Amino acid sequence: MYKKTECVAMLLAGGQGSRLYVLTEKTAKPAVVFGGKYRIIDFPLSNCIHSGICTVGVLTQYQPLQLNEYIGNGQPWDLDRTASGVTILPPYQGKNGADWYKGTANAIYQNLDFINRYDPDHVLILSGDHIYKMDYSKMLRVHKEKGADCTIALLDVPIEEASRFGIMTTDDDGRITEFEEKPPKPKSTKASMGIYIFRRSVLEEYLKRDEADPTSANDFGKNVIPAMLRDGCRLYAYPFLGYWKDVGTLHSLWEANMDLLGVVPNFDISDPKWRIYSRNNAEPPHLIGESGRVTDSLVAGGCEIYGVVENCVLSGGVRVAKGALVKDSVIMQNVEIGEGATVNYSIIDADVTIEAGAVVGRAKADEENVTVVGSSALIKAGEKIPGGVIVAEGYAREHG
Repeated sequence: MYKKTECVAMLLAGGQGSRLYVLTEKTAKPAVVFGGKYRIIDFPLSNCIHSGICTVGVLTQYQPLQLNEYIGNGQPWDLDRTASGVTILPPYQGKNGADWYKGTANAIYQNLDFINRYDPDHVLILSGDHIYKMDYSKMLRVHKEKGADCTIALLDVPIEEASRFGIMTTDDDGRITEFEEKPPKPKSTKASMGIYIFRRSVLEEYLKRDEADPTSANDFGKNVIPAMLRDGCRLYAYPFLGYWKDVGTLHSLWEANMDLLGVVPNFDISDPKWRIYSRNNAEPPHLIGESGRVTDSLVAGGCEIYGVVENCVLSGGVRVAKGALVKDSVIMQNVEIGEGATVNYSIIDADVTIEAGAVVGRAKADEENVTVVGSSALIKAGEKIPGGVIVAEGYAREHG
């Protein structure tokens, strides 16, 4: 039944995303809405199908309900195939009992049976919470040309940010000579993107060794890759030059949405040669009323705009009433913004109601004062929510 596949992709999508606070209280980070009509996981899934990689395992764990429903049978990404396609891989109970995924390496170890049924030569390991476009087939080609045991996608980052990443040192041929996970004093700015291609036989060997070590954190960056380097395995870096954003904080999520705007956006999602596929509800076209004005914004279907929207990303079903001003903000599905209300530098989750005259956020945009309103909250008429505040889900029911 299972056809031999050159490369299987394993997409790690079980992260809690705790730094996104109320946005991920009931939703896995890869399922968070992005860009008006997408979810974060749409980007690696779309990359896979564009790269000719059609066998994808999605490893879920934290709050998986929305993510599982969203992926479904994989049809939006052309991954609803009989002998390959997309497969959801949650933790499960085996002969040795049930166990959560303890780390990135352990998550792959627990799914070696899934990988081996396709008898792949190589395994591509991805994260489900990054925004980027990448042709993995080019990375795979370099991996094979180098005869690598493991190839790691590399991004050059500012030195002040390097301690947030796995940092590597390479020789003139791109071979990795040193690797350190989140070093306090980085030796270079060559950062791991958390995208790996392993030769399958080598991966399996090192995962089994790692699992047998009771002191291991069962993590690729902390354990598996350093062990391979110590043993003299052939590890190479694959430089990536395009847009890439880890949307693991509120400000980075807001910033990545803003990067979609402008005449020449920092990140272009309208390229017909590299479409980002997603599962979308059928919505009518958006409506801009006689009193409405929209500038430099993305507005999804089903929206009704009677106020002023500037430099924003609006998901489907948002209604902005007459006299309202929404600026520098990310507004998710089915939000109601009342007459004369003001929303500045904010992320508003789904099904929120902001009544007439309320003020949410403040005008200056910086990392410290993004305002976030959790889903289904009610901001009452005339209420003021200052910059930097995180409003709980269902706020009015708790505090009304």
